[in-house]
Amino acid sequence: MDIEILKNMFPILLRGCIVTVELTVISVVLGSIIGVIIATLKLSKNKGIVIVSSFYTWLFRGTPMLLQLFFFYYALPFMGVELTSMQAAILGLSLNSGAYMAEIIRGGILSIDKGQFEACKALGFTSFQTLRRVILPQTFRVIIPSLGNEFITMLKDTSLVSSIAMEELMRNAQLQISATARPVEAFFIAGCLYLLMTTVFTTVFSVTEKKLSVY
Repeated sequence: MDIEILKNMFPILLRGCIVTVELTVISVVLGSIIGVIIATLKLSKNKGIVIVSSFYTWLFRGTPMLLQLFFFYYALPFMGVELTSMQAAILGLSLNSGAYMAEIIRGGILSIDKGQFEACKALGFTSFQTLRRVILPQTFRVIIPSLGNEFITMLKDTSLVSSIAMEELMRNAQLQISATARPVEAFFIAGCLYLLMTTVFTTVFSVTEKKLSVY
């Protein structure tokens, strides 16, 4: 490997790395919001609502993320909806993450003792107040390991947005290979940056889990 080429490539791939982290954070945050909504809908006593919310998770968990990204970026324009690569990436990643987060959060809610629901009802809490003040805070403590896994998975899956011309880490690596014809250096730096990011965020979630477990 040529050290000089590594030095020239690193700043460019590092900028792509920043975009990768931004995409991951935005997608997981929006996915968590979607997940909370879908999870509560799936726990509804209304069968129609349960069917619709279950269809959403079935659709996005049952089809490849790459197909979803292609649909939002390449197919929607034929339906009169134009999206930039950034908009399509955020939409596709968030909706996909939302489907997985919905199941994670639903499992977390079901793990909470039913007596707490009954106690809140006896105190006159509405369903929304019960979820917001009592159930969801406990749920997020329970699902921290699963949330961490989803974040790391999403971090790596952002590489798929390179297929819709989104210039994140993997796309920048591909562009550098086209410009320099040096795939070893480009993939080496990209791999090291992915490993660095996953290691950092794995550590962050691990520390967070330990701190929350104290309480």
